[in-house]
Amino acid sequence: MASLRITTITSEWRVSSLLARFPPSFSARRSTPLRPFLSQRNRSSLSLLFILLTSVLLIFELYEEVPLGIDPAMEETYASQSKLLKEFTSIASIDKAWTFKRDSGIASCAFAFLLNVQQKIVLSIIIIILLRKRLPGNVSISQTNLLANKRRKQILSAHISKESDHSVNFQWAPFPIEMMGVSTMVPSPSVRKGVQCPSSVHGSVYTDGWFEGISWNSDETLIAYVAEEPSPSKPTFGGSGYKKGDSADKESGSWKGLGEWEEHWGETYAGKRQPALFVINIESGEVHAVEGISKSLSIGQVIWAPLAEGFSQYLVFVGWSSETRKLGIKYCYNRPCALYAVRAPFCESKANELQSKSNVNEDSTVVNLTQSISSAFFPRFSPDGKFLVFLSAKSSVDSGAHSATDSLHRIAWPTDGKPCPSANIVDVIPVMMCAEDGYFPGLYCSSILSNPWLSDGCTMILSSAWHSTQVILSVDVLSGNVSHVSPNDSGFSWNVLTLDGDNIVAVCSSPIDIPEMKYGWLAEKTTASDSWSWLDVSNPIPRCSEKIRSLLSSLQFSIMKIPVKDVSDCLTKGCKLAFSGPRSFNPASTVCSRKPFEAIFVSSNKKNDTCDPLIVVLHGGPHSVSSSSFSKNLAFLSSLGYSLLIVNYRGSLGFGEEALQSLPGKIGSQDVNDVLTAIDHVIDMGLCDPSKIAVVGGSHGGFLTSHLIGQAPDKFAVAAVRNPVCNLALMVGTTDIPDWCFVEAYGSQGKNSFTEAPSAEQLTLLHSKSPVSHIHKDPEPNYNC
Repeated sequence: MASLRITTITSEWRVSSLLARFPPSFSARRSTPLRPFLSQRNRSSLSLLFILLTSVLLIFELYEEVPLGIDPAMEETYASQSKLLKEFTSIASIDKAWTFKRDSGIASCAFAFLLNVQQKIVLSIIIIILLRKRLPGNVSISQTNLLANKRRKQILSAHISKESDHSVNFQWAPFPIEMMGVSTMVPSPSVRKGVQCPSSVHGSVYTDGWFEGISWNSDETLIAYVAEEPSPSKPTFGGSGYKKGDSADKESGSWKGLGEWEEHWGETYAGKRQPALFVINIESGEVHAVEGISKSLSIGQVIWAPLAEGFSQYLVFVGWSSETRKLGIKYCYNRPCALYAVRAPFCESKANELQSKSNVNEDSTVVNLTQSISSAFFPRFSPDGKFLVFLSAKSSVDSGAHSATDSLHRIAWPTDGKPCPSANIVDVIPVMMCAEDGYFPGLYCSSILSNPWLSDGCTMILSSAWHSTQVILSVDVLSGNVSHVSPNDSGFSWNVLTLDGDNIVAVCSSPIDIPEMKYGWLAEKTTASDSWSWLDVSNPIPRCSEKIRSLLSSLQFSIMKIPVKDVSDCLTKGCKLAFSGPRSFNPASTVCSRKPFEAIFVSSNKKNDTCDPLIVVLHGGPHSVSSSSFSKNLAFLSSLGYSLLIVNYRGSLGFGEEALQSLPGKIGSQDVNDVLTAIDHVIDMGLCDPSKIAVVGGSHGGFLTSHLIGQAPDKFAVAAVRNPVCNLALMVGTTDIPDWCFVEAYGSQGKNSFTEAPSAEQLTLLHSKSPVSHIHKDPEPNYNC
């Protein structure tokens, strides 16, 4: 192959194109931040921009030579692709759903919306009156406006009627409700008014999905939520210099009068103040900060504990300690955290009024409920209030990997409602190390419904990764039995939206099928397994255009099993050198690390004499997973006539802990080998033209892409990377996740080797694991940085 084309896109929105024959206007110098600091909205739009530029590059290199200029025909191609991309991005997504029980002929549904308006934190309540004697339900949908860099959110209500033959009818309202400026939605069935909270009480409400926590109490008079601490007093400028509001004149010329520097939790949290806990009284509008919580704890995921008559009511929340340096927490489940309980304001009982002052102070102490485990989050009380269930990422915390296999636990909740720090933690689902083929591979949950319980009070419904798909599971938290709820033979990915009693409202999709709502019920319950039946639900979202439907109908997909090759047979020389470095996990000693990994292959279903060009798509992490759900970006590329090979190399989530832990210490070698093996697999099957292969990836996917074009430059015609890690030795001193560099380069022992002042020997090894160490291998690099 004559030359390799590469483009990189950074979080600074500047494009550094490495295409030598592109006009100069397509190139720009930039400094590379090794971990992007982007809002989620910017991240989404940047990804779409990345895909559009990638498609242009692929057309140039995989189909024809790059022109010196843009002729009218190419300009028309650009315009056509841009229009098609806009059509794909406008496909609505189904984000959330809620159902409400009806106690009478008139049912009301209320949503609490938290938003910032003119320096005020506004809690706004919208009442929806449903006059029909049917179960009310609501669905949150969203659409991306690529040009405006905004996401449009809407709520659409429906009446759900059930027939005797198990059929279900969703009668949708004719028009959705536009959610302008709304950051999060929390349903309640009976609230009647809204309140405003001035910014002097606290800052912005956390709605990030991690620290976020908004919870109604049982009688719906109080809301607990997490917001930024109020702004500290700002320094003033006087004759002696800057002066902090409460500092003495003599301190105005020193650092004491300038205010205190505060750390943040890295990506997306830069500039945000410490998350703190607040409770608002809906009737009076009063807002109280919850007292007694250490300043060293960052608060999130708050819920109300069950109310015991005659006793105080408690709040349970997740706390992340920051007594040492705060490292990046976005996508980092390896940050230690625990469940805490604290007495809630506004909830003083008559019994507490008679208590002595010393007893009240003792009762106000924050109680650590999970002292014996290194991680606890997503707390959920059982319907009867007898036990508290939570997820744990202890495997991630203990190993140092930023994401790993979850475990599920429970603790008994005392009948007097007073939390106990020595509660026994029961393992419901342990960390699954290595499962037999076809069996449960372990728990991988990114979220849990606020009410995940079936009517028996002990069965939870969860969504979890299962190899290259996402599935719906039922978990008996008393026995630990796990059952597959969603169909397991279609290759589609499923996600639970909400529960309707003992029935499930879900959404399913595939790489070539846009999301569709499904309604499931338990058709047969046996001691061996449960049998669930599923019905199609009339689609609440606007249908995509006829053109897109036609393009998607011409595609097919499959999930391939890729056998692991012997490492010594297929690693390049650079790989072998990197592989010989320190490591704490020997893949040859485990079974799961030698099992086949998976790749999702998307192609045209039309019979052609020649193969379509292939795009190899690599996820980041590295401990994440590409599921078989619908992706607008990848569907757009498929519609242009490219086959896709979406590789879940060893180390991905969903395949058991042994396979995942086989990668740390061997990045740049094992993962590179797996990708090359997957490519050879489709070439051997005659599904790919070896001369027309591209590779794309972001973050660790960009790291892998850069390694691939360094170690096997003749394999690829074009490459596109977004926010790649190119030099670990430089990254370790500039990133908010320096521990990632040590763990992935050294293995789990890197957690203990991590230092903010790496030695020359450590920097040498980090450099040897980096893509930049292979830059000398390309004899004709077409770089224009």
